[in-house]
Amino acid sequence: MKRVFSLLVPEVPILIGAALLLDLPALRGTVSGLANVFPFTVLAAALLLGWRFNRSRLVFAIALLALTEYVLLSGGTAPRDRVLLHASMFLLPINLALVALLPERGTVTPAGLLRWVLLVVQVIIVVFLAQTFPQESLKYLTAHVLPAKLTAWTPVQQPAIIAFVAIEALLVMAWFREPQSPVRGYVYGLVAVFAALSWPAAGPGQEIWLATAGLILVVAVVEASYMMAYRDGLTELPGRRALNEALPRLSGQFSVAMVDVDHFKRFNDTYGHDAGDHVLRLVAARLAQASGGGTAYRYGGEEFALVFAGKGAEECLPHLEELRETVETSRFTMRRRFRPRVAKAKADKGRKTRPAITITVSIGVAERNHRNANPDQVVQAADKALYRAKEAGRNRVST
Repeated sequence: MKRVFSLLVPEVPILIGAALLLDLPALRGTVSGLANVFPFTVLAAALLLGWRFNRSRLVFAIALLALTEYVLLSGGTAPRDRVLLHASMFLLPINLALVALLPERGTVTPAGLLRWVLLVVQVIIVVFLAQTFPQESLKYLTAHVLPAKLTAWTPVQQPAIIAFVAIEALLVMAWFREPQSPVRGYVYGLVAVFAALSWPAAGPGQEIWLATAGLILVVAVVEASYMMAYRDGLTELPGRRALNEALPRLSGQFSVAMVDVDHFKRFNDTYGHDAGDHVLRLVAARLAQASGGGTAYRYGGEEFALVFAGKGAEECLPHLEELRETVETSRFTMRRRFRPRVAKAKADKGRKTRPAITITVSIGVAERNHRNANPDQVVQAADKALYRAKEAGRNRVST
């Protein structure tokens, strides 16, 4: 349930809010006034974030939305105007996908200027076709490749619909491949864009939906910046900053367990940093699934922390022992590219094998009490307990 919630919030509530605003009779009176303010507010926020956080993709995306809004609100019915309209509908999802998937390169850097040039070239080509070959262009932009009844509910023509569906599928795949990337915002933003293009009449409704798309992109940048600040990119666990802010908010009893991967430096030296990263991800995944209601954090290097709110150290011991055993029994299978060169040569001479490595962790746990009254003291006590676990031979839990 928590996973589903994280996939839907905050973008789906924003989309629902926009739909209710435009659909509920009691709120319709505010639409015209909001349409005069909302787009400019989103534009200002996007430009500020794009400049301050160096997010050129957001600036390009907002420019595309603004250009599309201009074409939509022009509202002409001549063949030339219809070419501009349907070409904008077709090109917008393609351009948004390029913005979403291409790396950050700045807005006024050589790479950024090249993107501006490509946008201007598209505008010139579309205007040229609209002026010179309007009927021929409309023939392709309004072509029917699907039964007409399937798309009769929207003014968006079938070539643009196909582009939207294909791009949305591409962005969803990119999002699930890299969950922490801002591509997520484009997945939901494209929904708002399609709602704007499907709006039956030019006016405030289209402005609200396009501004909603911009707002979703702005929120995506804020969310991504938060993730960079508070989540560890390698393990996807909350980082040390998140731990430092979470501990002072705890009241009453709580315990902190410090978890350290045994002999991690030796493992890194033997198998390389890529293999070490895989081990850290494996351990992080086991910590995130630990029983007892503990919250896992990446503390730094090969060290992690588990915070148990409302529990004393003795109550945590069974859960920590279970965690230790789970990590120990999670065999880490060495891929060929991770093995030392000598081992690779031997494996090549004989039959192909995938040696498994046993990973173990040492754990120290401490609770808040009269000796350790504040969070820093609890963490220090847990660190001392971790040291005792290592001194006693590692792969054990100590208090």
